[in-house]
Amino acid sequence: MRLLASALALILALLSVGAAFPRDSTAISVRHNSLARRVTSLDTRASAKRCPNRSSKSTTNTKTNTPTTNKLAANSTAASHPSSNAASSAGLIAVKSSVCGPSGATKQVTKLSGPNGDIDWLNCGFEGGGWTPPFIRVQDIVTQPLSSALKSPNSPFKACSPYISIFEKYGDQHGIPAILLASFAMQESGCNPHTVGGAGEQGLMQITQEKCVGAPHNNCQDPDFNIGTAAKYFANSLAANKGNVLLTVGEYNGWYPGLTKTKAFAAAYTNCCRCQNNGDYLLQFFNGWCQNINPYDANIGKYFNLKKCHPA
Repeated sequence: MRLLASALALILALLSVGAAFPRDSTAISVRHNSLARRVTSLDTRASAKRCPNRSSKSTTNTKTNTPTTNKLAANSTAASHPSSNAASSAGLIAVKSSVCGPSGATKQVTKLSGPNGDIDWLNCGFEGGGWTPPFIRVQDIVTQPLSSALKSPNSPFKACSPYISIFEKYGDQHGIPAILLASFAMQESGCNPHTVGGAGEQGLMQITQEKCVGAPHNNCQDPDFNIGTAAKYFANSLAANKGNVLLTVGEYNGWYPGLTKTKAFAAAYTNCCRCQNNGDYLLQFFNGWCQNINPYDANIGKYFNLKKCHPA
């Protein structure tokens, strides 16, 4: 009888331990959901909708100019590593993926493609089992030099003009194209250094509050500090992702390996429609901003899921 009682006590103890340490991914899911709710300033303006989770202390009055003839004219799970990462002399990304197939890159930027691949390749797996980003290094992507881009009268980076030397300084320091850093600023704040996000994100690069430690005079919006902090964060994330720039850029805006179209667009059916992931984000970033083209004015994309949101 004593033996039976001891056995029952042992079983109850084991059950209690198991309950104390559940084997689920709740914490990871919460983190992913939090990241996915990041909505950029230009996303909001592009569809003339106000996101309830982001506000701006002041707005940029600079209106982006676009060509009158052709707005598209050029002014850590990943897919298997590419069989060739050599830079293409034709100005096209040369990465090949055994999982995602050919890049579908085109010399001219179209609504669905450009020098850095087409949307289905950049979004590989998004409409199926989940996003499986091809392995793309910084040196593989095709970009426009930022200083040269600004010489175009139609450049969308005019608002960034006062900060070009800062983008170039930290780009050189971390081995990141300056136009890539400026593209984040355009996407996140329209290059307005006084932008404040709904969760308190600060400045040009919309860095979060915990990254503001050490800001000069406690001014997290200081352009040099703001850009430098974001560049360092991106460089560290890039290193953690073993150099996969596509994965790292996606994560900066709430994408993650395994993200599906269903998950990305789920918030469309809630009272926070603009909390969705932008399904066109990667295409717009690499074949829009990085090519000196405003992707919203050029109507680059396939899903335009954020445009379907009604005003709050």
